Amino acid sequence: MPNIRVVQPEEATGELREVYNDLERSRGQIAEVHKIQSLRPKSIVKHMELYMEIMFARSDLSRAQREMIAVVVSAENNCAYCVHHHGSALNKYWRNDEYVHQLSDDHSVLKLSEIDQQLCELAVALTADPSSSKCQNINRRLKKSGLSDAAFLDATLVIAYFNFVNRIVLNHQVELEEDKGENYKY
Repeated sequence: MPNIRVVQPEEATGELREVYNDLERSRGQIAEVHKIQSLRPKSIVKHMELYMEIMFARSDLSRAQREMIAVVVSAENNCAYCVHHHGSALNKYWRNDEYVHQLSDDHSVLKLSEIDQQLCELAVALTADPSSSKCQNINRRLKKSGLSDAAFLDATLVIAYFNFVNRIVLNHQVELEEDKGENYKY
């Protein structure tokens, strides 16, 4: 149960009601991660703009790679809510529940491409200790592997974004939706 007051859709009025209506139209439902920000409706809008830019805009990283990074960061932070949501999104590309589950347990045992494995390593390292020399070593390997500068930036943005969201979800004890997000459009 969240540890702050959350305005539910049936009690929302004014600007928040409009934001909730837009979310229902565009995403299929109002996710708990959005409701937790109900006391600041503009933050929901800005949050969604940032999310859409980082996760859906044109990128040298595929949508699957971005969802893979989201799962790895969220697993590293023990954020079950985000692991579930982004694992579901990733599975739309991978179509392998077991593989997605293993990604959140230990990505190193999966037969990922060299770049995907390094992206996962970067997600863990940048989440756990962003100033470590391990991050710099992974960065050098990614550059040698041929990852473009734009893709490298996008990976860093995804990692940073999910560290941000995981902290909101974990600190305010956001729980998975009753329908487990099944109606949410990824």
